Amino acid sequence: MTRFLFIFSLLICSTLASAQKMYSCNQAYEADLKVYVVNQKYEADLCVYRAAQKYEAVENKGFWFFTEHKYEADKKIFFANQKYEAKLLIYFVKNKYEAGWQKKEKQYLLY
Repeated sequence: MTRFLFIFSLLICSTLASAQKMYSCNQAYEADLKVYVVNQKYEADLCVYRAAQKYEAVENKGFWFFTEHKYEADKKIFFANQKYEAKLLIYFVKNKYEAGWQKKEKQYLLY
């Protein structure tokens, strides 16, 4: 039983530590989550910094690394055309320090 709990906790930690590798789907039905890119920072649930390297995209802090293949990603997302179609509103920022959750109640969507 202790061994099971240990393995289970390792799996959970590894998933949480790498939960920001994203794959952009072409079809909505392929995605785990629909997102919409807003024009203003104050409208966003999450401010996203596009990471250049995989190792930068750790934890659930808004650092996203976009993968080339579905199997490399932790989450598959679809960029919706309309705001009402999305569960998460994002705003892309240019600096790392600007990234983060504006509305923490939606943080569960990326776990």
